[in-house]
Amino acid sequence: MAWAEDYVTAVELRDYMRFNDSEDDVELALAVSAASRAVDNRTNRQFGKVDTAEERTYAAEWDRRRCRWLVEIDDVQDTTGLTVQTADGAAVDSYALEPVNAKKESRPYTRLVLRTLSTETLTSGEDEVTVSALWGWTTVPDAVKQATLLQASRFFTRRNAPFGVAGSPETGSEMRLLARVDPDVAVALSPYVRWWGAA
Repeated sequence: MAWAEDYVTAVELRDYMRFNDSEDDVELALAVSAASRAVDNRTNRQFGKVDTAEERTYAAEWDRRRCRWLVEIDDVQDTTGLTVQTADGAAVDSYALEPVNAKKESRPYTRLVLRTLSTETLTSGEDEVTVSALWGWTTVPDAVKQATLLQASRFFTRRNAPFGVAGSPETGSEMRLLARVDPDVAVALSPYVRWWGAA
């Protein structure tokens, strides 16, 4: 799996749309890529995975209620080789990943909890914590694949309605195409929408 990958293939979309030939595979592939990025935009996350560990920097927020530092991070499911450092290069060994049940529920970790240590001084500044990890999801959820197929089929079919209107006024089936993801796509993706912000 790669970062920002397509969540289905042109062949899968062709089968989904019940086409018998490969004449439109180039256009189908474009629809798949566009739909995959629409899924990313709708959910505020993406479902690929980097091939090698990458360093990313984050701001830490002090949780006054529970007296701990919280760091909102990008999605990570594979914690192999995950490392945490402060801006001055000090390694942070005392941390926890949340949500605590992420692994059981096949969901990613989205937050680090840094336990207060005398050697770690944070100030809530930007780029204070550096995390190296294999960012992303280990597998694309089925609901994401289904949503991508549905949205890609809509994008592909849109070429037959260049003015944004589908159907026929004579039969009363005319409708204006929506300027957002398909409502059923929104329903399928709703459990995967990520809201960024400190707890």
